[in-house]
Amino acid sequence: MGKLQITYKKSAIGYEKSQRATLNALGLRKLNQTVEHEDTPAIRGMINKVTHLVTVQEVK
Repeated sequence: MGKLQITYKKSAIGYEKSQRATLNALGLRKLNQTVEHEDTPAIRGMINKVTHLVTVQEVK
């Protein structure tokens, strides 16, 4: 499996608490922070929930 590079691009202020919790679960705390995760269905599901707040790139 490949890796995904996830960057926190838009503030979660004004969005549901569950979306903020999802960002925390991904390890994103500050704007413009980037984390890498394995490309798994669970991570894809979390990204899908907050797709309007993050950008995703595949890393090989």
